[in-house]
Amino acid sequence: MKTRKINVYSWSIGLCISLLFMSCGNKTEANKNETVATYKVLKVTPQTIDLYRDFPVSIEGIENIEIRPKIEGFIEKVLVDEGEYVEKGQLLFVLTAPEYEQEVLSAKAAISSAKSEVSTAQLDVEKAKPLVERDIISSFELTSAENVVKAKEAALEQAQTNLANAQTNLSYTHITAPVSGYIGSLPYKLGSLVSSSTTDALTTVSNVKKVYAYFSINEKIYLEFLKSGQLTNGAEVSLLLADYTTFDHKGKIQTVSGQVDENTGSFNVRAIFDNPDDLLRTGNSATIKLPRTVKDALLIPQSATYELQGGVYTYIVDDESKAKAIKINVTPSTSGQAYIVTDGLKANDQVIVEGINTLSTGMKINPTEVKASNIEALQVNPETATNTSETK
Repeated sequence: MKTRKINVYSWSIGLCISLLFMSCGNKTEANKNETVATYKVLKVTPQTIDLYRDFPVSIEGIENIEIRPKIEGFIEKVLVDEGEYVEKGQLLFVLTAPEYEQEVLSAKAAISSAKSEVSTAQLDVEKAKPLVERDIISSFELTSAENVVKAKEAALEQAQTNLANAQTNLSYTHITAPVSGYIGSLPYKLGSLVSSSTTDALTTVSNVKKVYAYFSINEKIYLEFLKSGQLTNGAEVSLLLADYTTFDHKGKIQTVSGQVDENTGSFNVRAIFDNPDDLLRTGNSATIKLPRTVKDALLIPQSATYELQGGVYTYIVDDESKAKAIKINVTPSTSGQAYIVTDGLKANDQVIVEGINTLSTGMKINPTEVKASNIEALQVNPETATNTSETK
């Protein structure tokens, strides 16, 4: 009986020892199978980056002239159509104004009459001269005859002036283009009565070989660009068209208003663009892009960040190859896929650029460095620039 108890006791001890060794063996095997995940990291280095601020603009031709009648009359002919290109001096409208035709005829008749009276008065002078020499009549009568000639000549000059005025008024019935350009809308049709006091113009002629782009900027942006020297006359700007393509020709800042608008708190700016192909027309909508250069910028892809409670965070690798979450301040880049870090990072920090959803602070990783040139989001492309006016 005693021997049996000893055997049971020995068997129990052996079982415990076996289980202990098995447990240690399993842990050793688990440690052998455990691997550290590999993550791509970017070592950030300072670089110079161009940012763009976007502003809506209104487009106007450098000459945008309203065509208005100078006299009252009925529209007899409309010789152009909306959107048609016309040359300077080309006839646009013909008005019917009979009274001006009558004034020309009357003025011509008055001139003929005045010329006859001048001729008659001159004959009286010629007759008086020999009579004065023979003392048949006094010199007073000759002087009087000469004065009559001067009066008749003055009347002739007045008649000629009246004719010139009548012809000028009659010429206003033929309305021509003051500049070369494109015809705007035609609100009046044949037979319409128009005058210089008519509310709407007959049409507009817009010269768009060059165009103005007008826009406004607030005081904060004005100071920002002014301090950087990038809002001076002659500064180069780009234009984004309504179809989101960039206009082929660069423009230049031409004027900046000398004072802030008290009602809007903004400055008015005008840029000028060459428009040799007449692609832009008065009234077009577009967006102007003002460039701003940022030096010593640290650029990271947006995909390497996440937001938490209104803040922007990213992961970096610490000295022990562990992930560490940090808060950063950022500004969107021109690509729309990257951030310029304005605070929170320093040069040569290693930012984890992939798989951040699987990370946590203190997690051991195997970092593999990638170059910025191999990250598509970091490739700067001004053609797809987005508004960078907001800083997070």
